Amino acid sequence: MKFSDLEQIRVDKIKNIVASGINPYPTSANPTHTTISAREEFDTEEKKEDASAVKVCLAGRLRSLRVMGKIIFSHLEDSHGRLQLFFRVNELGKDFVANFRDIYDIGDYVEASGVMMRTKTGEATLHVHEFRMLAKAITPLPAAKDEVVDGETIRHASLSDPEMRFRQRYADLIVNPEVREVFRKRAKTVKALRNFLDDNAFLEVETPILQPIYGGAAAQPFVTHHNQLKQDLYLRISFELYLKRLIVGMMDRVYEIGRDFRNEGVSYKHNPEFTQLEFYMAYADYLQVMEFTENMLAYVCDEVLGSRKFMFNGNEISMELPWKRVELRQGLIDTVGIDIEAFPTKETLYAAMQEKGISVAPTLPRGKLIDSLIGDYLEPSFIQPTFLYNYPREISPLAKSKAENPQIVERFEGFVGGMELCNAFSELNDPQDQEARFLEMGRDYEDGDDEQHPMDDDYLQALSYGMPPTGGFGMGIDRLVMLLADQPTIREVILFPHLRERTNT
Repeated sequence: MKFSDLEQIRVDKIKNIVASGINPYPTSANPTHTTISAREEFDTEEKKEDASAVKVCLAGRLRSLRVMGKIIFSHLEDSHGRLQLFFRVNELGKDFVANFRDIYDIGDYVEASGVMMRTKTGEATLHVHEFRMLAKAITPLPAAKDEVVDGETIRHASLSDPEMRFRQRYADLIVNPEVREVFRKRAKTVKALRNFLDDNAFLEVETPILQPIYGGAAAQPFVTHHNQLKQDLYLRISFELYLKRLIVGMMDRVYEIGRDFRNEGVSYKHNPEFTQLEFYMAYADYLQVMEFTENMLAYVCDEVLGSRKFMFNGNEISMELPWKRVELRQGLIDTVGIDIEAFPTKETLYAAMQEKGISVAPTLPRGKLIDSLIGDYLEPSFIQPTFLYNYPREISPLAKSKAENPQIVERFEGFVGGMELCNAFSELNDPQDQEARFLEMGRDYEDGDDEQHPMDDDYLQALSYGMPPTGGFGMGIDRLVMLLADQPTIREVILFPHLRERTNT
């Protein structure tokens, strides 16, 4: 390893520590409390006028150091919070205080044992009787900033550069406690989703990540190769076709929370590797799934936030029921002034868009033209929770057509905060119709187009055994956490987001 000048100073300290007979990296620690539980127990016992009986052993990082003659004040931080430490020279010995700066630095992991007390300023504090190193930090924490803690100004590390924060998430988590809170909120969100689905008789399952045929979404896959089998495989872009096989197999309510992989662009709401929830509900249609979705997300807000209202991107969002419902055709008429049913071919729809001054590539299929209108004009306007429903068949190859109009399918997308959150439909369960859709998609889109769905003969075989009427649903967990944690980009809610390779230029 190559060390900076500051790091080399700490490396030299380690050598001196070892030479003095101290192990800078002991194998274990024995904390009895967290910073929070120590404070809570002390507060309780203090009311009984027996606070001196609260003996505590803490483990965590040193976050401040102040040597003041014969006393030392410090702060220890663990994953729960921060607590002040107090050292007195005549109790620990002159050598301890004299050597304190030669051994310890901000960022070191330490163990502190002693008795709880309250300082003259009223701060709950651990009066330290025993103290030892748990792990010497070689790299100093990032540049300092001032923070007021219990009325006292303390300088501590901060990390604000986004590029550095995402590349060194471990450092980001150390010095920015609000980032740790985002990921606690993420864990609560996933737990709440699981609880809601489990309580509604769904079974959590796992489906293959490596798949011989990709499908279930409009996206380019990542390709890999199995050496022994001499077979190309794809990282899944969706769970859909496998989960619906389970519906065929009489597992009537199933869900999966896991990773999908899409070889597509990176943006504030896209990452090549992301977490998704999909569920499938036998004997339900898209309207029932719509109602179920409202209730599920209201429950999540209650569990995670304790409220169905929250701020996102400067807007107060209300997840109270019911959500607004907008029929897609009417939404485009109201917003853009184009009735898509009046333009049944790509040529006529393209001409209508040109008349409105909407610039798009003339080679796009009709479905993609409609999709661009949704993305450019409807999606950004849906700040409050909104269901957009009844989609064109061209962009919904796995959804069931409406009986009164075969060119429209029973599909909805849910939008919150101006971005798509979820997608759902009444599943197509006619194997002959599904085969025709696969063939149709192959004709309408060029090879390599991310809207192209490959033919999946085994999936058609499964449908031929019979699949009951089924409602299906998919939602990006990362985007949901963006909303609940009020984060402007998906990178803020993924612990290790994908980044471009560093260059030397």
